[in-house]
Amino acid sequence: MLELRLVQGSLLKKVLEAMRELVNDANFDCSATGFSLQAMDSSHVALVALLLRSEGFEHYRCDRNLSIGMNLSNMSKMLRCAGNDDIITIKADDGTDSVTFMFESPNQDKIADFEMKLMDIDSEHLGIPDAEYQAIVRMPSSEFARICKDLSSIGDTVVISVTKEGVKFSTAGDIGTANIVCRQNKTVDKPEEATIIEMQEPVSLTFALRYLNSFTKATPLSETVTLSLSSELPVVVEYKIAEMGYIRFYLAPKIEEDEEMKS
Repeated sequence: MLELRLVQGSLLKKVLEAMRELVNDANFDCSATGFSLQAMDSSHVALVALLLRSEGFEHYRCDRNLSIGMNLSNMSKMLRCAGNDDIITIKADDGTDSVTFMFESPNQDKIADFEMKLMDIDSEHLGIPDAEYQAIVRMPSSEFARICKDLSSIGDTVVISVTKEGVKFSTAGDIGTANIVCRQNKTVDKPEEATIIEMQEPVSLTFALRYLNSFTKATPLSETVTLSLSSELPVVVEYKIAEMGYIRFYLAPKIEEDEEMKS
């Protein structure tokens, strides 16, 4: 038996909006500690990892580890039927082939329930190694989203370079080039507006803007975003989810040899 009750139902709606463009079908893994998901996008270039810890839910019951396969676009359609202030409850019985979403208005005068068929999804659980990153950048998530959007109107890829001075985003396309530098600034009045860089050594990597733009769909979840970079490793783009967890996107860098072979 699984029963999860989330007072801030809008969080779940935002989580789905953040993922559904990348991932079609995925297994949500429920255990005593939380509700999680790991899935690759269809082209196997990007990975998304979600964790909502059990203590973030108002009520959390999971009698045994359960994996529930859902089509994210169908799930998103169901969640769109919930009001932004609604309390969302997710229920599933052991051995059942459906999951129920219940939406309650804050004053309890309207309760809706939607039942959705589950899917059998084969998914290998990918071990994500804990890595030491050469550079970690924390910056306002809206700023990062704006940069990715602006640069994608000029080029297809972005070079992210981190030095002590700041983080530089560069692109080049048919119409020209663009460079945007965000300098480290810790002394702003509001901590969420700060750009903070922790760097062991300078790093410069190239990524496909199409994926980064897709990751920025998670911007409504958090005022800040953390980018963890190391040469040879996928970048980790992390958005914290309130006090209860995170959504992380992993994207492998583009290798320069590929570029030369194509030209």
